[in-house]
Amino acid sequence: MRIYSWNVNGLRACARKGFADWLHAAQADVVGVQELRATPEQLPADVRNPDGFDTWFHPAERPGYSGVALFSRLPFATEDGALDLPELDAEGRLQFARFGDLTLVNGYFPNGSGKNRDNSRIPAKLEFYDRLLARLQPRLEAGEPVLVMGDWNTAFAEIDLARPRDNTKTSGFCPEEREALGRWFEAGWVDTFRHFEPGGGHYTWWSNRPGVRARNVGWRIDYVLASPGAMRFVRGAAIHPDVMGSDHCPISVELDPAVVGS
Repeated sequence: MRIYSWNVNGLRACARKGFADWLHAAQADVVGVQELRATPEQLPADVRNPDGFDTWFHPAERPGYSGVALFSRLPFATEDGALDLPELDAEGRLQFARFGDLTLVNGYFPNGSGKNRDNSRIPAKLEFYDRLLARLQPRLEAGEPVLVMGDWNTAFAEIDLARPRDNTKTSGFCPEEREALGRWFEAGWVDTFRHFEPGGGHYTWWSNRPGVRARNVGWRIDYVLASPGAMRFVRGAAIHPDVMGSDHCPISVELDPAVVGS
């Protein structure tokens, strides 16, 4: 079972750069995208209703902003992803899908940077992290298989960005943001990519400034976190920096299909 996550930085723009071709070539069972920035009606037909996939679009109330979507070859049931945070819930940031026993959460976690790049949204971001963690904790404690994937907008450790010393006051690497992500690991969640790859130089986002991606001056801010109940089915995890179309690249995990149960 192959699951992908990708912040597409606007699905309309990514569609013009070949998203539909990539979707069919990736041999994915499930694809979650973030930063949709569109309604289904604004998308081309081969993205809105791709052959062989069921789709679920959850756009933000604000036009052209945020939003998440799910593409699946497998049947799934949906759950309400609201966290009782009205401003953030209106931004279309979470999808909960059930594939048999497996709960899959597709999330576009808030950026802590405000309109004036002043880190003013960090408190709201931390509340989002903690509310979602609390909501999922009973499932983790019950041993259920749960995956939480998406753009977390935080690099956890120095190894997760190319220039850590230059970014200690930048949203995405501030101490309080890293601590909020660390609370997930302390609770038992597993960073699937780090489980298989301890080395550096692996990033999922690069600035659009010329040459930055070519020089691999990036950040690893996209993750698939697994509950212990899911981790026993995880067989691999990868980052796909060769896939273009966004300032992020896709990430993926492979699981034993038994994770969904009988």
